[in-house]
Amino acid sequence: MALRFSKMHGNGNDFVVIDSRDGALALSVATMRSIADRHTGVGFDQLLSVEPARDGASAFYYGIWNADGSPSGQCGNGVRCVAAWLHRAGELGLDETVQIQSPSGPVAVRLIDAHTVTVDMGEPIFEPIRIPFDAPNISDRYALAADGQALEIGTVSMGNPHAVIVVDDLAAPALERLGPAVTGHQRFREGVNAGFVQKVSPGHLRLRVHERGAGWTQACGTGACAAVAVLRQRGEVDPQVRVDLPGGSLRIDWRGPGERLWMTGPASFVFEGEWPDT
Repeated sequence: MALRFSKMHGNGNDFVVIDSRDGALALSVATMRSIADRHTGVGFDQLLSVEPARDGASAFYYGIWNADGSPSGQCGNGVRCVAAWLHRAGELGLDETVQIQSPSGPVAVRLIDAHTVTVDMGEPIFEPIRIPFDAPNISDRYALAADGQALEIGTVSMGNPHAVIVVDDLAAPALERLGPAVTGHQRFREGVNAGFVQKVSPGHLRLRVHERGAGWTQACGTGACAAVAVLRQRGEVDPQVRVDLPGGSLRIDWRGPGERLWMTGPASFVFEGEWPDT
């Protein structure tokens, strides 16, 4: 049977969204990779499935897979697209807050309008063992050697692992090598999303992210959350920050430790389609 899907994006971070409300998605890694191919398939950074809830407190569950077929624990731009998809399917009303379940745990979503979503991303996790990251103690700065360079990084989990590196120039050629080198670094045993952040002001950041399993993306919602969390932990940014990514901007609100972090941004539909080989 043909597989129906929606193509969506959040600030250019693009997704194939599949309606699996009648049961869990069952696609092979080979099929996912075929759909993800931007020359011979549909193309996506992540594939998202909308499935029945797996606990009584959530309305739905959503699965996340990277372009290489590997599973992911969380996707900030993706959860906004899931919320917009649920609204168009008649499952979520405007200004209605609903809990949905990700592979890494529940999140609350609220539609400001049909294409703008606010998400409760939970409290950032800085303990190295929970990221996971090979370090004995919590710190707001770690030394990391990658691609022959000595880096200073911050690390945090937003449901998936992130390394945050402050740079002066997001267009520096060295980043093209550093992104993959950090993403695959042996101190992150499950890999890591590498975020390179430029500080414009305490309320304004610019960011590029090299994602594990997907490479460089136009936007990374959890990466924006991670950048603000790390710099807020250091006392370098305001409680509300605009984060500019190659594909657009997000608003991140975090008052600090002990508080939950909120992300607000767009979710857009591109087209509907069918994949024949399932």
